[in-house]
Formats: sequence, C-alpha cells, structure tokens
Amino acid sequence: MNAMQYKITLPDDYDMALIRNRVKKNGSKTDNFHDLLFKAYLISEKVQGAISNSYAPLYVWKNADGMNQFIFEGFYDNIINDFGWQAIQIGIPLIIDQPECFTSATYLLEKNTLINEQLSMCDVPKELLRIQETLPANSLGKLIIYNPDKWQATVFGFYAEKPAQNDAALYEILHISAP
Repeated sequence: MNAMQYKITLPDDYDMALIRNRVKKNGSKTDNFHDLLFKAYLISEKVQGAISNSYAPLYVWKNADGMNQFIFEGFYDNIINDFGWQAIQIGIPLIIDQPECFTSATYLLEKNTLINEQLSMCDVPKELLRIQETLPANSLGKLIIYNPDKWQATVFGFYAEKPAQNDAALYEILHISAP
C-alpha cells in the first residue's frame, strides 16, 4: 500500500472557484480508479484562515500498479499542464480507519511530526497513535502515513463538520473518490 500527495501552493489572490469547478467537473473520474483505495480532493483557502491557498489531493493506493498508471499513463499530465512540475510526496500507510461514513467527510486535519532517532522502533506506532488522539475525537476516519526516507509521519483526521484546528492544518474536502 502507498500514499501520495502533491501540494500546490496558489497565489493569495487565486480564484479558488477554479479549483472547486475543476473538482466538480473531474472529481468523479477517479471514482473506481484501478487500485485506488481513496483520493481526497483537498483545498485550503487563505480567506478561511489558512496560511495560503492550496490544492493538495491525497491518495492511498492498494498497490503500486494503480499509482504507476496514474503517474505515468497521462493522468498526472493534467497537473503538469495546469500547475507545472510538482513534487509528489510518497509515504507508507501505517493505520487506515475508513468506515463506510468516511466518504461523507467534508474536512480534513493534517498534523506532521518527526520520528526521532531511537534505539528501538517498537514504540513509534504507539507514539503516532498518541499524536492522532490530540485531534478532535469525532472523526469519520483516520490515517497515519510515515516516510522512513525523511523519518517523518503525518496524521490525518476526516470530519463531517469543521473541527477545531489546534496546531493542525485544515483542509476542505471537495470530493472523495473511492471504489
């Protein structure tokens, strides 16, 4: 299983209706995409208190075949053509809690953390779960991704109502593609 995300930072005066319309028109194209567990179409808006305007889709793939198809068979070319070359962050899912109501989520909280050098890795999953517990409790789904190349992890919570941010980044979910 693989996770990927590219975060496109947009100008402060960018008309976010363009992204909303893009997702409204094209979001369903990734519904039932080969080997895709889910894709969350995420945006942040400066006028809503975010640091910047952004478009930051998050994908979780069942295996690399679907991800490779998406990246190398023309689908990712739409991002390159419209937004330029973007770095794709890759991670490994540690925990996925995705009940049926998960696709009705409209907000996502994202909290990043470093995985510090340790003599044993046995307690790292428990530490990441403790970080996840700092997010509001009424989530519709949870996801923890880690990246051993950078020794960092990202904890996500999916919500039906706008949650308190605390020290997490808040995104609006425009669409969730799933099988």
